[in-house]
Amino acid sequence: MSDPMRPRASLRTAVVWEVLKEALDRRVQATGRAALDVLDTGGGSGNFAVPLAALGHRVTVVDPSPNALFALERRAAEAGVAERVQGVQGDVLGLFDVVERGGYDAVLCHGVLEYVEDPAEGVRNAVDALRPEGALSLLAAGLGGAVISRALAGHFTEAQHALSDPAGRWGAGDPVPHRFTAERLTELVAAAGASAGAVHGVRVFADLVPGVLVDTEPGALDALLKLEAAAAELPAFHAIATQLHVLGEKRG
Repeated sequence: MSDPMRPRASLRTAVVWEVLKEALDRRVQATGRAALDVLDTGGGSGNFAVPLAALGHRVTVVDPSPNALFALERRAAEAGVAERVQGVQGDVLGLFDVVERGGYDAVLCHGVLEYVEDPAEGVRNAVDALRPEGALSLLAAGLGGAVISRALAGHFTEAQHALSDPAGRWGAGDPVPHRFTAERLTELVAAAGASAGAVHGVRVFADLVPGVLVDTEPGALDALLKLEAAAAELPAFHAIATQLHVLGEKRG
């Protein structure tokens, strides 16, 4: 039986976390350094930064929100990793106003590209922050998931609009400025000077399943997590995922 206290947030992070942890383990082996320098752009209150610091890595979080950075500081202190987490106010488009170019073994860019004016520049900056052969973890909103969501809600015209809109928006009221296909994300990574590796679909089913079922049915959360993990790597499911994750490596 699944743990009833286990947060549903794991549905949003489990696949990405496993891929990221494996990539960092490979960098540890390649560099011979147990503690890596990690940059988390748009890292907010530390959903990834604090667990990464708990693994022994040094993490710099760049985020435009002072409130998020305050929450990050508190969270890192409560986890006992404050000395390995640094918060800096800024954003990915002005990244090198606040951090070093080429100074990181890994860069996370999660939930950022959807909201910046120039996603291509955002990816270029993320890659430029990496050391040669450093790992890029890119997570962004998927076009297909939004189309399915609007259609299931009965908003068929909006679903069709998203399909034809260059930015993947379903209308003027859409709060997300950009959505991506897997092909577009891998193109951005390649154009920025990195090699695109594994692509994973994130929240393929999680946003379609009624929350009450996951929260009340014994074992449902664990079963859904396993299903998400199994589908994440299959290209057939990338087209309907709410988010897409691309793992890249900066060319040496």
